[in-house]
Amino acid sequence: MMQAVAVERNLGGTSLPPIGLGCMCLSWAYGLPPSTEEGIALLHRAIDLGYRHLDTARLYGLGRNEILVGQALKGKRDKVYLASKMGIIVDDAGRRIDCKPETIRAEVEKSLTALEVDHIDLYYMHRRDFTVPIEESVGAMADLIAEGKIGAIGLSEMSAQTLEKAAATHPIAAMQTEYSPWTRNVEIAVLEATKRLGTALVAFSPVARGVLANGLRDPALLAEKDIRRPMPRFSAFNWPKNLALVDAFNVLAEEAGVTPAQLSLGWVLSRGEHVHVIPGTTSIAHLEENVTRADWRPDADLAAKVDALINQQTVAGGRYDAVTQRTIETEEFA
Repeated sequence: MMQAVAVERNLGGTSLPPIGLGCMCLSWAYGLPPSTEEGIALLHRAIDLGYRHLDTARLYGLGRNEILVGQALKGKRDKVYLASKMGIIVDDAGRRIDCKPETIRAEVEKSLTALEVDHIDLYYMHRRDFTVPIEESVGAMADLIAEGKIGAIGLSEMSAQTLEKAAATHPIAAMQTEYSPWTRNVEIAVLEATKRLGTALVAFSPVARGVLANGLRDPALLAEKDIRRPMPRFSAFNWPKNLALVDAFNVLAEEAGVTPAQLSLGWVLSRGEHVHVIPGTTSIAHLEENVTRADWRPDADLAAKVDALINQQTVAGGRYDAVTQRTIETEEFA
């Protein structure tokens, strides 16, 4: 399967294809992860297809995902732009957010060791630590740039106001947040703020956690520990309403001659020249599908149909349960 040629976009001073790979589900979160051998094979296939932006995090699999990515990158490090994240800590004390300067320094060393690299191209704060001024956390990350341990600073799921404060301390290369037709929160303020500040918007879950890739019909069949199970949009009450949207979305994709995943990715990428997407998958077939039409974008008429069909008014249920939502700073619709 041939990869389509896509115009590259800036990310942290590097020109990259706008479709990268989110590596989380190779170790955690959705269903049962593949074996180490299968995960490495998928990552190698991604590199062969021209994926250059790989995204992982300290949280994913409690370090296992970084180890997997590091194993896959042996002899291939120069082929990829490597991103990781810190700030969500899970240990004997439970789960918490910690972006204190000393924690940032300790966490980057763990990531460098796990990844078996001496440099991470883009390093994110995974969530906002409300106990630490954002300027202090960014300052600590700027020190890591000066030391050559990271190349650029990213934020994840933070507000436009926090981005403004952070950027006043040091340029912010990327803001990572959920963005797809069924999650539009960035359109409140972050999409415009990132464009104005020269910050890339990196969209995770750009196919709506598999929903807009025609990848889920019945949430009751999800694995017991699948992170989608407690999300309100997948509840027995909300899901039938959302499934009706999916069916109509699939019709739009068919009429356009693309797959649902390609329609969702093309729609997200059409929202701004500074937007990147990092869909995740455990399937090589889906990996190939996601980049086969990488240069395709919906025309204005089709984009308007998607907008009218799936938006914050028509999707049933919130993104997260109440406890998780408190850790998300990205603006909420009233």
